[in-house]
Amino acid sequence: MQLIFFDLDGTLLNDASEISEFTRETLILLGEKDIAYTVATGRTMLSAQRIIEGHNFTLPHIFNNGVTIWDPSSQKVTLENLLNKDEVSTVIEVALTHGITPFINVIDNRHKHFIFHTQTRHAVEKELIEKYFAASKATLLPLDTLPKASQVTNISMIGASEGIKKMWQYFNSHSSLIAYSGPALEGNNYWWMDVHHKEANKGSAVTNLKNKLGVSKVICFGDGDNDLSMFALADECYAPENAKPEVKESAHAVIGHNHKDGIAHFLRERFSL
Repeated sequence: MQLIFFDLDGTLLNDASEISEFTRETLILLGEKDIAYTVATGRTMLSAQRIIEGHNFTLPHIFNNGVTIWDPSSQKVTLENLLNKDEVSTVIEVALTHGITPFINVIDNRHKHFIFHTQTRHAVEKELIEKYFAASKATLLPLDTLPKASQVTNISMIGASEGIKKMWQYFNSHSSLIAYSGPALEGNNYWWMDVHHKEANKGSAVTNLKNKLGVSKVICFGDGDNDLSMFALADECYAPENAKPEVKESAHAVIGHNHKDGIAHFLRERFSL
């Protein structure tokens, strides 16, 4: 059995952060040829599910850069490498010191999602709540109500690029934290960042699924530094034209731009769809 792992943003999704009609048809063709595929994304479970719903992603899904695994067949969530309370406190303190609102993502034992946060500091943070978080099924609550025993999957934030980059450097020098970051859709003046436990990565999650499902060959598609861990173990790995330079260097080949359905065009040729 060979299994394809798709990153979402910058890879399978187009410039509208959607699965295009051409890509949708390509996924159907993969299914008709019994070619297995799933998702490995940095997005939260709630954020990603509303995008991939209806596209026949039947195998376990990897969310939160490997922290959250959702099995649609058993309707079960597995959580690994959660942030402990000391790590959460560290991230919150650093964010607030830089004038950035931290959004603490929590999943409880009933699979319900919560986002705890302080008062927003600027318009982009408010838009994040009003446009994305409020439209999701997550419950938004004040940070001071965060239970001590919470299962924190990751902490996300958005802010001026200079401040985010400084925090990114700090978190990636920390002994138990890792941060991923990049330009936000709102423009290069703003960057997003996700902070996880250092042991959380797509590579570990892909390896676990490979062993669990008896996969003989892993094929990966991705564009960001959070994809490098799964590229390192893949039998084949491909980066779209828009990928970061270090990702292109690690890929077996560079293919078309995500805004032009690059992955779908490649798949049709690769598997004679």
